[in-house]
Amino acid sequence: MSSRPAIADHLADVRERIAAAAERSGRKPSDVRLVVVTKEVPIERIRVAVEAGALDLGENRVQDLLPKMDELSWLAAAPRWHFIGTLQKNKVRPIAGKVDLIHSIDSVALGQAVSARAAGGGVTQDALLEINASGEASKHGLAPDQAEGALEALAGEKGIRIRGLMTIAPQGSLALARSTFETLRDLRDRLGPTIAGASLTELSMGMTGDFETAIEEGATIVRIGTAIFGERP
Repeated sequence: MSSRPAIADHLADVRERIAAAAERSGRKPSDVRLVVVTKEVPIERIRVAVEAGALDLGENRVQDLLPKMDELSWLAAAPRWHFIGTLQKNKVRPIAGKVDLIHSIDSVALGQAVSARAAGGGVTQDALLEINASGEASKHGLAPDQAEGALEALAGEKGIRIRGLMTIAPQGSLALARSTFETLRDLRDRLGPTIAGASLTELSMGMTGDFETAIEEGATIVRIGTAIFGERP
C-alpha cells in the first residue's frame, strides 16, 4: 500500500493536535511552526510530506541535509530547511547562510564560526542557542546560567542573529518535560529584554512524545518526525 495517504493523514493529525494545544494555551495555531524531521527518512517519503503541505523540514546531519536540499530545491513549493542536530565547527561551511534556521548553537565558538562563514558570503544566519534546560549530562547545550554571557558575546557578530532558544526535554516523563519547557520559557522571558540587539522570539521545544506539552508552555517551533513518518529503522 502506498505511504502517500498515511503520511498525509499523519501530517493532518499532527496539525490538528498542534491547533488544539495552541488554543488551550490561549494562542493561535499559526503561532506554532511545525518542523517536520526528516532524519533517516528516504527522499520519496519526504517529497510526499512536502506535497501534503509540509513547509519546514529539519535534518540532523550535514551529510544527509545537503543531498535532500538539492533533491527538493526544484519543487514549485520548495521547503525551508532547518538544521536541528549537533553541529561541529568543521561542518559549518556547507550550511551557514544556506538554511532557514540553525537550532543548535551550543557554544560561543560555534556561533562565531557560523557568523564568520555567513558574513563572508554577505548574509546573516538566523540561529537559536541550544540550552541544556534539564541539566542531563547526556544532553548538549549551554547551561541556563551560561546563556546570558553567550548572547552578549554573539550580539555584536555580523553574520549571525540569535532568534531564540532550543532545548530537548527528558523522554518518558511529561512532568519532567513540562518543567524543562518552563525553564526555557522563563529564561527567554528574562533575557529577551535585557540583551542589546537580541530578539528572542522563538522557543524550539517539543518532539513527538511531548510537543503538546511544549506548546502549552510556549513553544513557537515543534520538531516532529515519528508521528508523521513512523518509527525509523
